[in-house]
Amino acid sequence: MHQLILNNFAMHIALAPAEQEQALTFFQLREVKKRACLLQAGETDRYIYFVKRGCLRMFYTDQSGEDHIIGFYPENWWTCDIVSFFNAKPSANAIQALEDSEVYYISLPQLEKLFQILPKFERFFRILSQNGFELYERRITSQLYKTAEERYLEFRKRYPGLEQRIAQKQIAGYLGITPAFLSMMRKASGV
Repeated sequence: MHQLILNNFAMHIALAPAEQEQALTFFQLREVKKRACLLQAGETDRYIYFVKRGCLRMFYTDQSGEDHIIGFYPENWWTCDIVSFFNAKPSANAIQALEDSEVYYISLPQLEKLFQILPKFERFFRILSQNGFELYERRITSQLYKTAEERYLEFRKRYPGLEQRIAQKQIAGYLGITPAFLSMMRKASGV
């Protein structure tokens, strides 16, 4: 039942069976319906989420009402608005389920307790933060210097199979192009 998250922990830290059981007590499991928001812009992000099933997106809505997708978070991915979560500040972003989903989540007070009881989790979440920062930098660089076609190919590589699960509008929002242009690009490349 908990094997996906335990395997995720094992990517960066080794846990004895008793430590695995202990760690799991800090996380809660929640079902989230498609289109439900785990975080609204203006709220403070109180949780870090691990996606067991489904797919989430983080996005920013500009003044004209257009969504700009920061990232997708399918199974085996972690997400939160890290600035809001660790600094208890209102988020400019929102987190929404794109599919019926199931997520593990942990609050900051519980995370701090987990760090005290199982210090190796500080290493785990440091590595997650480093990887997330690298992904964020690559995303910014990609938006600045790569063509829409190059960004589309990167998307397909980073999120294999996700294209068949989510709406073209979502992918276009992530790439920073219109759905019509994405459709033309996909036809031209034979996808």
